[in-house]
Amino acid sequence: MKAAVLREYAEPLEIQHVPDPEPDSHGVVVETEACGICRSDWHAWQGHGEWADDRVPKGQILGHEPAGRVVAVGSGVERVREGDRIAVPFNLGRGDCEFCRNGHGNVCADGLALGFETDAPGAFAEQVHVPYADYNAVELPPNVSPVEMAGLGCRFATAYHGLAHRADLTPGDWVAVHGCGGVGLSAVHVADALGANVVAVDLADEKLSKACELGADETVNAGEVEDVPERIRGLTSGGGAHVSVDALGVAETCRNSVACLRERGQHLQLGLTTDEERGEVALPTDAMTMREITFLGSRGMPPTRYGELLRMMDRGTVSPAALVTNEVALGDVPDRLAAMSDYGTVGIEVVTEF
Repeated sequence: MKAAVLREYAEPLEIQHVPDPEPDSHGVVVETEACGICRSDWHAWQGHGEWADDRVPKGQILGHEPAGRVVAVGSGVERVREGDRIAVPFNLGRGDCEFCRNGHGNVCADGLALGFETDAPGAFAEQVHVPYADYNAVELPPNVSPVEMAGLGCRFATAYHGLAHRADLTPGDWVAVHGCGGVGLSAVHVADALGANVVAVDLADEKLSKACELGADETVNAGEVEDVPERIRGLTSGGGAHVSVDALGVAETCRNSVACLRERGQHLQLGLTTDEERGEVALPTDAMTMREITFLGSRGMPPTRYGELLRMMDRGTVSPAALVTNEVALGDVPDRLAAMSDYGTVGIEVVTEF
């Protein structure tokens, strides 16, 4: 089969022929019909994560936002059948640890990260293996297309999990979103669907316009104001945001997110850092303590929680497809990753031709 393989960091991925996957006893093989291109793929391609012992090895097939049809089933799989249409969370749990059993399989102690480690080759490929399929495979409703499910991907799911499950968000609250890439626009859309008032922050007017389409009530061009937190406080009647999201992962957006919060506000970290921050950002911890600011992280979403998001999609409350701005071929992936280096993409791009 054809696959996009990481051979050298920051060099174009190579489109190569590799052996077709075979299912483990607990796994299934999926014919990939769509796979989102995520900024986490860009981080992997750049070789980031060494500071957290999370660097993707060379030789890895990238891609972690797939949807498709099951074409082979392992001997021990009970729930999934050949021909099923499924989506695959990137954070793959084993299903039997204390976290999985308590509904937190996205942080499974023995889990795998699809597309980021040798034991879990990714989905920039004609086929992808899904381990522990009875736990991880998410059945697609008949009315949800593979493209929409790929748009849901890790970014939309991470934003939803963060705002719906990690933060204590109440309808009518103000949510600030710093950075309007794929995960940031997902956060804007999800926050609006959950009844919040949303302030979107970015440097690009095109991305801020897209944020307005997806539910933002106010926008801030960070390149045109001297003090982003002050502007956000002004837009929120002087109080500041109840919840603020760093969807980019650079020191400035992280600190702006914390600084724009009102007392007892909640900072939600969705963006991963680059080799400039190397996983660490200095924060005003004394002020956070005195104002009782909460710092939260969100990583993917447990597969056991996908049902509620699919029901929202079925009702039309959220539409991940609205974030999909471009459908490309597998051979386009190297160039589309490179475009992310200068933030040259808008919304979510999805591979649909393999």
